[in-house]
Amino acid sequence: MPGLAERARRTFGWFDDRLHLKAIFDSTAGHPIPRRSASWWYVFGSGTLVCFILQIVTGICLALVYVPSPNEAYASLEYLNYEQNLGWFLRGVHNWGSVFMVGLMTIHMIQVFLFGAYKYPRELTWVVGCVLFLLTLGAAFTGQIMRFDQDAYWGLQIGVSIAARIPFVGESIVHLLQGGPIIGAETLSRFFSLHVFVLPGLLIGGIVVHLRLVLTRGINEFPVEGQEVAPETYAAEYEELLEKTGIRFFPDGVDKDIVFAALVLFGIVGCAAILGPPIPNGPADPTLINTAPRPDFYFLSLFAAFALMPPYLEDFVIVYVLPVMVLGLFAIPFLSNVGEKHPRRRPGAVIAATLAMTTLCVMAWEGLDSDWSPHMDAWSGTAVPTHLVEGRTPLELQGALVLQVKQCRNCHALDGSGGKRGPDLSNVATRLTEDQLVRQVLQGGGNMPAYGKNLTPAEVTAVVAFMRTLHPRGQLPARDSAPPAVPASGTAGS
Repeated sequence: MPGLAERARRTFGWFDDRLHLKAIFDSTAGHPIPRRSASWWYVFGSGTLVCFILQIVTGICLALVYVPSPNEAYASLEYLNYEQNLGWFLRGVHNWGSVFMVGLMTIHMIQVFLFGAYKYPRELTWVVGCVLFLLTLGAAFTGQIMRFDQDAYWGLQIGVSIAARIPFVGESIVHLLQGGPIIGAETLSRFFSLHVFVLPGLLIGGIVVHLRLVLTRGINEFPVEGQEVAPETYAAEYEELLEKTGIRFFPDGVDKDIVFAALVLFGIVGCAAILGPPIPNGPADPTLINTAPRPDFYFLSLFAAFALMPPYLEDFVIVYVLPVMVLGLFAIPFLSNVGEKHPRRRPGAVIAATLAMTTLCVMAWEGLDSDWSPHMDAWSGTAVPTHLVEGRTPLELQGALVLQVKQCRNCHALDGSGGKRGPDLSNVATRLTEDQLVRQVLQGGGNMPAYGKNLTPAEVTAVVAFMRTLHPRGQLPARDSAPPAVPASGTAGS
């Protein structure tokens, strides 16, 4: 009778003959790597992958409870925080997993840059890595939107205001993201789909391509001073290095990756248990225009940059500087894909990486207290057309002032100058009666939220008085068609 080990060997052999398991293992987890590449410097990529797997698992669990509806999203987070058993912990793990994933991916890209791992023949590996980095930032941004609190709502307003600056297609992109002229139910549904389906799917596909490139071109050797990359001889030199010092990634070179992955998981769980999840900053309320939203940490540096720069530079930076920076990141391996890899022989790369990280950290620190930007009140600084205020009474002029200071111009235009979320108010008096105007301001309706709790009765009276003057010359404002009430006939005691 064959022993247990022999039966296991035969069983594995039977499956291996049909599935080629050993060949698959040898070409993936068992692929050879240079011995010196089994280093603590090379663990950040696997740490990032562990974070992504954790995000998928916890995201599936959260999706079982979360309701992607403007009326229910905030309530479902409150349920997770205070009623669902360990719901707060699940949210915390998902949130801190996102923080660790972005942080580790950033460190991984810096390590790849400093070690020259983007040089020949790994240019496409770097390009795919940059795509993964942008997709990760997209997943982080859409994840913040899922909270649909004040920070999420106004952060999304900032995001779409940035997208709106893109020439030619900006308005179409905003409409595509929002699903309409304002942020509403369709907006949250679209961002939920992006966060749960589209971006994770793209990330999984990108990771598969990235790992395939790593397996095809091999893991980057530990840089050696004086050793240059020459496309004509590199392949032969790398094969010779593997023959002399090569080890299998698993099980010989994976020990540090396993230890680091355990430390990452311990850090995420520890942060979730001690610091907990982000507390939602009140349900999204578009009428609270005097708010001070804050993005999550990975966008604080960008947030601070827009807040600190002069407003007139915002369009230039958004339309030209940011795209050039992103393209520059992708272009690195094509601008310098040969020569030395060791950081000591590339002081320019070390200085550039140090300056970039120092700037990001300082700007992130500034972002904790800086004003919010891009300016959402840009239209409020646009003067009311002169002909709309000429000859007006003091009450009507006060109404024009209310229209400005309450930022109504961000959504409504006057003679084509202003926001496009709501209708142009130039002829509003011909469409709505005085009572209808009052009711629309106080109670809202359609795409417009209710502003009854944000305006005093005097301000409502003034702004309606001004809007009653907004009609073409020679055309009377709209009025109620019902006949006036007639007092009852007769007198008391008759």
